[in-house]
Amino acid sequence: MKIHHLNCGTMNMPSAPMVCHVLLVETDNGLVLVDSGFGTADCATPARTGPSRHVIRPVLLQRETAVHQVQSLGFDRNDVRHIVLTHFDLDHIGGLADFPDADIHVTAAEARGAVHAPSLRERVRYRSQQWAHGPNLVEHTPDGEAWRGFAAAKELSDIAPGIVLISLPGHTRGHACVAVDAGDRWILHAGDAFYHHGTLDGSAVPTAWRVMETAFAFDRRQVRDNHARLTELYARNDPSLLIVSAHDPELYRRAQSIA
Repeated sequence: MKIHHLNCGTMNMPSAPMVCHVLLVETDNGLVLVDSGFGTADCATPARTGPSRHVIRPVLLQRETAVHQVQSLGFDRNDVRHIVLTHFDLDHIGGLADFPDADIHVTAAEARGAVHAPSLRERVRYRSQQWAHGPNLVEHTPDGEAWRGFAAAKELSDIAPGIVLISLPGHTRGHACVAVDAGDRWILHAGDAFYHHGTLDGSAVPTAWRVMETAFAFDRRQVRDNHARLTELYARNDPSLLIVSAHDPELYRRAQSIA
């Protein structure tokens, strides 16, 4: 499968500029997005993204939206048939409405926490305007298959072989990672399971990133456990695996350079 690495949302948070790293996957069953970044409606109406925009400072450019980049690559928006989400935070699902006919794949735990039965804390966190168009949610419970040491994983074979949803709660109630087989290597999109590459390689993590990661954690103990598991995987230095996060611009540049 051919994978395109897209930045679908530059954010100019002071001392910690970020991207919204989205994967566009070409499969025999159409196009698949992993996350969707900010969407055209977010760009047109910034207030829809809520008060956190004053902290993360999204640029909100139409040309950075997934739908614009899909079309720039010569595809039609209707070619995107599936979107696999790491979680429901506003900077990951804003583009859903730009692909109204796509099936939206998510863990059942995340769907419950965001859509079906959110706690008060989750109601404040999520922006229901971003799914007011009524997307078709396909809920998964990754609870049996193993993938590189992760026990709670599920291959989404109904979409295409080589796309694996890996349950990794902590950042949110039902957060997941998504692994995609690129042929010569696997790409593990870790979403917000970690923010900065320093978490994996031991280099300094900017203070603003550490503060934000802690502030947004649904379960801080699980986040720390996830860091340990991902760091162990990274330390194996396996050339057949590339680990990326959703917001690290350096990891985004590295992924683009080898795509």
